[in-house]
Amino acid sequence: MSGMPKAVMVASNNAHKLQELREIFALAGLASVNLVAPRDLGLTCAPDETGATYLDNALIKARAFARAYREEARRRKWGELWILADDSGLEVDALGGRPGVQSSRYHQDAPGGDGCAALLRELVAMPDAQRTARFRCVLALIGPQGQEHIFEGVCEGRIAHEQRGENGFGFDPVFLLDDGRTMAQLSPIEKHRISHRGVAGRQAAEFLLRLEAT
Repeated sequence: MSGMPKAVMVASNNAHKLQELREIFALAGLASVNLVAPRDLGLTCAPDETGATYLDNALIKARAFARAYREEARRRKWGELWILADDSGLEVDALGGRPGVQSSRYHQDAPGGDGCAALLRELVAMPDAQRTARFRCVLALIGPQGQEHIFEGVCEGRIAHEQRGENGFGFDPVFLLDDGRTMAQLSPIEKHRISHRGVAGRQAAEFLLRLEAT
């Protein structure tokens, strides 16, 4: 497939991730590319995220959804489509890098589904100097001919002592930046400029923009 695609399927039905990627692509000048979720196409796919790394899991998801789309496309005579998968997590140094690739499960397993509160309890006696952490995002982009492209973004910070802010999702309310605000206290535009997903998403958007010249 030559040229920039008109649509990309995000290998997730997570509304928060999909919205963030749409905003990140728009900020990168790629608003013309329609990011769709599998449910928008009537696709169901639930790959087991058994990888040991973000890259492993991103590729597991991207490859599984690419196969599912190809099978449905043959049946329905759809056109070609690029597939984009995201795997992200929070790495806390004092916890040996946890929750890492298990970040989603950490939230799910926490009492009341409140992973932020659970994390604060784990670090309750930890001094500021030992609360360093980072968000990491790996995006896997698969083209119609199976070509794979990987993009990675990292955002450094610390774990706050309390939840603050109403924006974002996941661990954003406890992820403290150098300016003293948590990720959840940033506007979407501010967040996308510095976040792990913003960095990786811009790389993916810039790659797709370069296809326009081919």
